[in-house]
Amino acid sequence: MADNPFYYLKCIGCGKEYSPEKIIYTCTICDDMLSIEYRYSEIPPNLEKQWKKRPLSVWKYRELLPITDEKKIVTMGEGGTNLHSCRKVASILDLKELYVKNEGENPTGSFKDRGMTVGVTKALELEMKRVACASTGNTSASLAAYAAKAGIKCTIIIPSGKVAFGKLAQAIAHGADVIQVRGNFDDALRIIRELCNAHPVYLLNSVNPYRIEGQKTIAFEIRDQIGYVPDKVILPVGNAGNISAIWKGFTELHQLDMIDSLPQMIGIQAEGAAPIAKAVKTGIDIVEPWTKPETLATAIRIGAPVNWKKAIKAIRDSKGLAETVSDREIIEAQKLLASREGIFVEPASAASIAGLKKLVLSGEIGRDEKVVCITTGHGLKDPEIIVEKYPQPVEVEANLGFIEQLLGLKALTVAA
Repeated sequence: MADNPFYYLKCIGCGKEYSPEKIIYTCTICDDMLSIEYRYSEIPPNLEKQWKKRPLSVWKYRELLPITDEKKIVTMGEGGTNLHSCRKVASILDLKELYVKNEGENPTGSFKDRGMTVGVTKALELEMKRVACASTGNTSASLAAYAAKAGIKCTIIIPSGKVAFGKLAQAIAHGADVIQVRGNFDDALRIIRELCNAHPVYLLNSVNPYRIEGQKTIAFEIRDQIGYVPDKVILPVGNAGNISAIWKGFTELHQLDMIDSLPQMIGIQAEGAAPIAKAVKTGIDIVEPWTKPETLATAIRIGAPVNWKKAIKAIRDSKGLAETVSDREIIEAQKLLASREGIFVEPASAASIAGLKKLVLSGEIGRDEKVVCITTGHGLKDPEIIVEKYPQPVEVEANLGFIEQLLGLKALTVAA
């Protein structure tokens, strides 16, 4: 690593600073979360000029990513996801301008790839031989893939019976050591943190600030794709790393005078797993953990989000808000996006669309505002939900007449 890197670790609580060469996840003084901070005077000038030469991807923005040895970069082409103009859904919701940033287009099908390309690269820089995470699904699939690409061992702990099979299958296929524990995600995270503290195993949950850095590139791409900063950015919130990461990305662009305004950040949680939304709505400063979070949106079924402090700060600093949606509203939003725009996302992703609909109806979002919704994972991540909640295919005899009758079509009259 460089003798004097252009970045360092800083506690978000007491402000203590740490060298990036130190393997650490929380502050040794107050145990608060850490953030990657940059010495802007050491950032190369003319970033815009450099960035315009490169294709859209996470590593397009390498000058604002905390990596010192580019030869060690572990990449599978992550980032560069489409920003879809969703005119049909916008019309239904009476919105003038709506975009969906579909993170399900990443290599393993979720936004987690943005964080893992940076996090696993950092593991190689630190000469770690094994990486690990606790997961509700997407994190495990992504980490397993990037560890395989890097040629290092991977350990994953998941809550037994609580991970969608589409995600679990990925982790298994990529060769990770997958262990199920009897408990929820918060139990799995507690154990994996204990494991990483006791052994030379590199933790890559969102408590690791390097992983969050990759995810902030969503903000960079939004700016580059539409050429301006939207009024609102809406996304699902589980462990809360993504909302704080995207806000960090926008604030860094603002710090570097690359944008003139900042968006409002809006976090959406499922009603059965909404500790952050409850805190924001009631105006309290501390998030109380939910011991039994429950929602069919498995990716955000988290009762004790580790990044709650960063998330609440992002929402409040951006003058944003948080909202909850029911499982029924999530499924309706998933159907709406798939049937009207051709974008198939997992239930947790659809929470952003469900939240948008609810906020438009309540008047919190005006029709003339420019809105970007983040959808975080592909619909094939959780195929079981389609079997459980959607109408199933009809079976009939292999006869044209039956098919015509079923479809309400009249038989064609053949001329003599």
